[in-house]
Amino acid sequence: MKLQIAIDGKTFEVEVEVLEDDTLPRQPIYGQYQPVPATVQSIPVASAPKAPAAVENASEAKLCRSPVTGVVIKVNVAPGQQIQANDLLMVLEAMKMETNVTAPGAGKVKNVRVEQGGSVKVGQVVVEFE
Repeated sequence: MKLQIAIDGKTFEVEVEVLEDDTLPRQPIYGQYQPVPATVQSIPVASAPKAPAAVENASEAKLCRSPVTGVVIKVNVAPGQQIQANDLLMVLEAMKMETNVTAPGAGKVKNVRVEQGGSVKVGQVVVEFE
């Protein structure tokens, strides 16, 4: 097959050999499609970590638990400190996102169970109140 091609105003005549016939529809090379029936599996849900016996006896209202699994970036409270509702207790980092952990209510900090740089899990007690 001969073609004319124009490049920068100059016309060239070229001869092209067709190796494949483009007029035929192409078929996939891979094997035949075999549909696979869908199956539904139930995946067990992990429960929250078990708290130590001493913590289980404490009133849940006097505990602050971690909302995420991550690393403690900053601790803003110490035992004996008086706090108000929504005061910043600590900052946690999970997946490059910082999460502020605030006080659920006014009170006095009894114990801080984490330290800066430490890791926490979801539901882990991080601060106890009196």
